[in-house]
Amino acid sequence: MKVYHGTTMIVDAPLVGIGRRNLDFGLGFYVTDIEEQAVSWATRPVNGSKPNILNKYELDSEAVLSTGYRYKKFEAYDSEWLDFVVGNRRGGTAWKDFDIIEGGIANDRIFNTIELYDAGLITKDEALERLKYEKPNNQICIISQQIADDYLHFIEAIDLRKEVGHG
Repeated sequence: MKVYHGTTMIVDAPLVGIGRRNLDFGLGFYVTDIEEQAVSWATRPVNGSKPNILNKYELDSEAVLSTGYRYKKFEAYDSEWLDFVVGNRRGGTAWKDFDIIEGGIANDRIFNTIELYDAGLITKDEALERLKYEKPNNQICIISQQIADDYLHFIEAIDLRKEVGHG
């Protein structure tokens, strides 16, 4: 499966143990199989004048699944996904039970719902009612360095500023 990582640098040898811990699926290396999603992360305004790099990889997901790694896939923005994401954002460690996690991203469209729920301003039922109308994007969090080393193969990095004539 072709996957992408949008950032400000070339990442030809991903490390899973660096970065922020309290993300949707915990500490790991995040990729997506949706190119447009990775482009949007690479070109976020918070990146300022830094390069906008789209890293492309091949993830041998069939090999990962056949080797017995602990894989979790969330199919929808449901109660299990909501509890998992909110727990991780609060500093929980449920993500440590897995080697690779895949599912919807808590992006800008649903961030407010999660924040309201986390703050106790809406109930879980209200949050789920709001989330049921959202079509999940997709993110894959590689938690095991062994998976990154053995099954995630760097293809290329593209400077998006040069692609659109800004660099």
